[in-house]
Amino acid sequence: MLSYALAAGLSIAAVALPSMAAADDLESIKTAGEFKFANSGAYPPFSFVNDQNEVIGFDVDIGNEIAKRLGVKGLNISTAWDGIIAGLLSNKYDSVIGSMTITPEREKAVDFVGPYYRSGRGIFVAEGSAVQSLDDLKGKTIGVTLGETHEKWARERGGWEIRTYKGLPELFLELQAGRVDAIAVDSIPVMVAIKDNGAKVRKLETSEIDGGAVNIGIAIRKNNPELKAAMQKALDDMMADGTYEAISMKWIGADIR
Repeated sequence: MLSYALAAGLSIAAVALPSMAAADDLESIKTAGEFKFANSGAYPPFSFVNDQNEVIGFDVDIGNEIAKRLGVKGLNISTAWDGIIAGLLSNKYDSVIGSMTITPEREKAVDFVGPYYRSGRGIFVAEGSAVQSLDDLKGKTIGVTLGETHEKWARERGGWEIRTYKGLPELFLELQAGRVDAIAVDSIPVMVAIKDNGAKVRKLETSEIDGGAVNIGIAIRKNNPELKAAMQKALDDMMADGTYEAISMKWIGADIR
């Protein structure tokens, strides 16, 4: 997650360079004929690399469809999750369409379009694990993706050792190899992996867990009302005309809006 220090530093930079914020980003996107959006590329089925070394997935399709409705070409950019907001604020891309949880901390740094789907935190263990509850994980090792809200939650809750990784594929490998006792991740991609690939993992019953139901949004730089309105309209129209549902069924097997 973007640190308060970084957010403060970027706020100072914005004051020092007012001309950069003068024009709405929608104008520059249309001039360039290209809408650049970022994600980790390591979060199946939302963004991941296929056998042809292409980044595909739900988020990629959503980004390309928004670009189409803005009248430009979509360009997906994969980058490390822990620096993804910093990359947005330094103009490396126009938006983050990467399954980002909307939080008050992030809203201090960026604006959000959406939410475009809803998810929730899940704690998963290996299928044969003796762990049955969060209490059973005291003193054990939990894996999280670096920079995600799940890392923040795990550190605030405490009581276990935390190891950070780049994305879900690494987390699965570490869990199955026994190098971590559990992983804290969004439930949807794990449930898809269980359904499609027979992943040998089991979700703990954690009805009381913080973050069990969260809104997922599309991040853009602040002070871009025209871009925000145009992207929201594109998203709303996709949801109204069946395009969103088709994309969701293709990748998830359910409508997750």
